[in-house]
Amino acid sequence: MDGNIIQIKPHLPEKKQGAVLQRGAPDFPLMALTLMLLAFGVVMVLSASFPSAYYDEQTNFDPTYYFKRQVFFAAVGVIAMFLVSRVSLQTVRRFTLAIFAFAIVMLVVVLATSPINGARRWIRVLGINFQPSEIAKFAVIVVYAGMITNAGKRMKTFRYGILPFALVLMLIVGLLVLEPHISCAIIIFAVAIVMLFVGGVGWQYLLGGGALASAGIVIAAHTMDYVKNRVDVWRDPFGPQIGDPLYDAAYQIKQSLWAVGSGGFTGLGLGQGRQKYLYLPEEHNDYIFAIVCEELGFIGAMAVLILFALLIIRAFVISMRAPDRYSMLVGVGISTLLAVQVILNVAVVTNFIPCTGISLPFFSYGGTALMMQLAEMGVLLSISRSIPARRGL
Repeated sequence: MDGNIIQIKPHLPEKKQGAVLQRGAPDFPLMALTLMLLAFGVVMVLSASFPSAYYDEQTNFDPTYYFKRQVFFAAVGVIAMFLVSRVSLQTVRRFTLAIFAFAIVMLVVVLATSPINGARRWIRVLGINFQPSEIAKFAVIVVYAGMITNAGKRMKTFRYGILPFALVLMLIVGLLVLEPHISCAIIIFAVAIVMLFVGGVGWQYLLGGGALASAGIVIAAHTMDYVKNRVDVWRDPFGPQIGDPLYDAAYQIKQSLWAVGSGGFTGLGLGQGRQKYLYLPEEHNDYIFAIVCEELGFIGAMAVLILFALLIIRAFVISMRAPDRYSMLVGVGISTLLAVQVILNVAVVTNFIPCTGISLPFFSYGGTALMMQLAEMGVLLSISRSIPARRGL
């Protein structure tokens, strides 16, 4: 009108040629649940660790030694989470080979270190024990996501949908078995199976892979002494008596079950647990959930599990709403990794499965694991920022 030309600009889609043009705010529910679990976990590390730290010469008899280090790891991890949340998944994709190569190199280097408790799982860097297996978990996720995306409809075939993935998995799992780190190998295998299923692999291949994995576990239980001992103890932890070779192996799970059982419905009170007074080994690490049960009871334990359930559900929701296939697969891999670790840790602490060295995310003491877990939450937050639709359950 009046000689003026009204120009109507077409709506530009968020995604163009694989690049995200506009990014929104990170998902608040995921962020809030992560920070709540992290704060809860740091408090429990203080409660669980102060007796052992007080009596340990290596900590200079400082009862807050593990707590202060965990606070540091948590702070670095939160910073990493927010920084990673600002990085596009397409940027991560460009560094897939570098991430995978770094993970392989670290898994090889760790085999040359001195064993700790019979296993070679840590590389000491600047006074901090660095665990390469945590990098390997993320490396498998991004590698599988890239390979599945590139394969497309060819995932139904053996040549493109099974063979390359099996080679990657055999390489990673083989190096983990040499450490040995069977629990991490099981976790990675579970994540791989879920990602292949979501990626469209045929049922017959998944069933075949599951059968092979089951056969491998059975063989390990009969040929590897330490695996066999753990299975025997799991079947009857209160059976071995003094003088029995399994007596010492059963000690940890018995103390864990006593801690869980003594908590009752409401718990003994925060800081009032007894098993952490040099009775329960790894009380601030793999078995910290037993201290949660003892001090906070059934109510506190269920509160923790509900928070984890909400976080896992939210992570899967974000993954399923991802704007592209690659981001969706990375999100599914991270969500599955979180879910598997929580389920297996709680199952070990309550003796539903044989004892394995699996930490509880955001709770167990440890720098590498905690920082990697928070960085992975940052990846999920990055995915959430790329979702064009309104985010809500």
